[in-house]
Amino acid sequence: MSDGPDRSAHYATRVQPPVDFDPDAFLLDCRGRILDCRPRTEGGAHVMGILNVTPDSFSDGGRYLDRTAALERVYEMVREGASIVDVGGESSRPAGAVYGRGAAAVPVSEELSRVIPVIESVAEQHPEVLISIDTYKPELARAALEAGAHIVNDVTALRYTDETAHVAAEFGAPMVLMHSLGKPGDPPLTREYADVVADVKRELAEAVDRATFAGVRHVVIDPGFGFGKSPDENLRLINAVQSLLELKHPVLIGVSRKSTIGAYLGSPERPAPVEARLYGSLGVTAVGVMRGASIVRTHDVRPTVEFLRMMGATLHA
Repeated sequence: MSDGPDRSAHYATRVQPPVDFDPDAFLLDCRGRILDCRPRTEGGAHVMGILNVTPDSFSDGGRYLDRTAALERVYEMVREGASIVDVGGESSRPAGAVYGRGAAAVPVSEELSRVIPVIESVAEQHPEVLISIDTYKPELARAALEAGAHIVNDVTALRYTDETAHVAAEFGAPMVLMHSLGKPGDPPLTREYADVVADVKRELAEAVDRATFAGVRHVVIDPGFGFGKSPDENLRLINAVQSLLELKHPVLIGVSRKSTIGAYLGSPERPAPVEARLYGSLGVTAVGVMRGASIVRTHDVRPTVEFLRMMGATLHA
């Protein structure tokens, strides 16, 4: 790399910070580890690698139920450049024509047995990586944080209980709050949005208020791509990430291999198969990061890391 002039301002013009931008809200204190989520960081965004320790997730269900296989996948994602590993023990795959039967509810005891040994091993053997626990259940969040997790990722945005936020606050952990409808695994709910961006933004603001009232210091918001929205509404939300930044919190996007990608690469009736959705996922990711998303949750870590690295280098050129 050359020692030429600093051109970061050139990139900064592409993502304007929200009014009264508070840098502290974008410097996440992950239990003593700082994650810089300001939307103008070099490379564009942090990559959160997905690890589903489940038999029924839509993309990789059953591949990492074995603890050894799960740990090998974590180590692979770390080598590929993941900043965060998101560990989940219960799938949120919806029922319906796209994926068939919805994901089954999992007893907490079984979910604990799936994720806690993995989290403990990762925390011990890879202390450089941040660990996120994908759960809305306070008892699982507590056990995961005790085992060494740093972040709680709640796909229900506290719709079922605020207790998960109290647990996160107790441990000094940030929360990711994702907009969704219904319960994970249920058939997709239909909803008529007056304005999908305004409605999602308002409901995320309400969730943020509940989290901060419980004592959570740092919150990340996720528009919930693929959860209770039409394909067109999903894309509209990604294109509106800069509007979501007006809530003054970092934005995470999770578009990887989702059915919306399949519908646009194929058709709603004959979507492109899951394994053929990488390039479509990267295209949507590009727009989301250009609009200001600072965390990208993905199954495809290496392609996403390399894509973001080159996008950042080009924007800085």
